[in-house]
Amino acid sequence: MAELVAVIASTHHPFYYRASTSAGEDRPPFADEWVRKVESFRETLTRARPDVLVMVGSDHFHQLWLDNMPQFLIGKAPFYDANWYNEEREFGLPRMLFTGQEDLSAHILREGLDAGFDLAFSNELRIDHSITCPIVTLRPQNDLPIVPVYTNIFAPPLPRPKRFVQLGRTIRELVESWPSNLRVAVIGTGHLSLELGGPRQFGPHGPDPEFDRRAVEWISSGDIEGCLAEVTLDSLWEPGNATHGFMDFMLMMGVAGEGRKADYVDTYDLFHTMEAYFTWYPNGGGRA
Repeated sequence: MAELVAVIASTHHPFYYRASTSAGEDRPPFADEWVRKVESFRETLTRARPDVLVMVGSDHFHQLWLDNMPQFLIGKAPFYDANWYNEEREFGLPRMLFTGQEDLSAHILREGLDAGFDLAFSNELRIDHSITCPIVTLRPQNDLPIVPVYTNIFAPPLPRPKRFVQLGRTIRELVESWPSNLRVAVIGTGHLSLELGGPRQFGPHGPDPEFDRRAVEWISSGDIEGCLAEVTLDSLWEPGNATHGFMDFMLMMGVAGEGRKADYVDTYDLFHTMEAYFTWYPNGGGRA
């Protein structure tokens, strides 16, 4: 069976690529420290020596719209184009092409349906920065096949936080039951407190530092039940109007497991958001 060698959760700040590749007067003052943190975080994936990446993210209304909005979607294509024009224009992100791991996509889809998740799928999925940004930060050589998993965190009615955790647990079971000798890493990206287009969008940190502090503690300690006791669809509006992306972090907590403390934790306060990076090694094999 396949081996789950790393579980990784992070934010997906679209400006990292531009900040890290800029030079001279165009290089922002926070770029060097940001690059240092990302390169340290990257090593946690490199150390796990994965063969395949399962990538959990959320389409930012690029391909999925209100005329057809799945709650959970599996990409099952041989290749995936990225990024979208507005991401190239606004964030300076490059065009990218990814290879799909079709066998694992088919396994997650078939077994996920049998496990009680009515998963949607796409053979023509084009992906955006929720998946490309963690590739840029964690695997910039883009040399591994991927399985994209998209969640709905934008268009109500949304799945409840508990359902995200349940899907995370199921993804782990399905990866570990895949009849393959390949090494798999599951990588998911979301948000801590975040405001988009509202009065708290731009500041020296995220719009709700107290929520960010508690969120980092929940994630790093594996306190799924404590998190579920406080986080609801209604409460997530309070830290910022885009904080529902935190449910993708909760999904990754489900993959890691109840009470499973992260092996690697780091954060970085940037303008309007706290960046956060977490890695778990399920079998201990990637620990230094």
